[in-house]
Amino acid sequence: MEEDTRQAADYGRELSTAVVMFHEAVGAHLGVTAGDQRALAVIGRHGPLSAGALAEHTGLTPGAVTGMVDRLERAGLATRDPDPQDRRRVLITATGHLPDVFTDLAAAMATVTARYDQTQLATIADYVTRTVEVLREQTRRLRDTRR
Repeated sequence: MEEDTRQAADYGRELSTAVVMFHEAVGAHLGVTAGDQRALAVIGRHGPLSAGALAEHTGLTPGAVTGMVDRLERAGLATRDPDPQDRRRVLITATGHLPDVFTDLAAAMATVTARYDQTQLATIADYVTRTVEVLREQTRRLRDTRR
């Protein structure tokens, strides 16, 4: 069992490294950071967001979000628009102009997932969901101890 745990940890480290390095390469290609890309994914998933809502979703400070949105705007990936409900507030919207690297990644991942049946995919989804929960909790802990 100890060997299984060690092997699972090795897989996790390899996956984490590959994901971070991919997003670093994409960021260098686009002129944004890996964190900026992840925030863009949050904006795309949750629709137009205020800076405060984006800070809440990402765990970043409002100041960090401002710099992030500046970079996303310069790269043509997001816009700031007046909130129609409250003209004093702006909403950050993804432009939808994503580079081909994400299209290529989606196609390659579709090929990978096609190898698994529904039961296996459900197990993978459970693992990923639980892993994300753990990572978010650990992120909150780190952020809270930093304050």
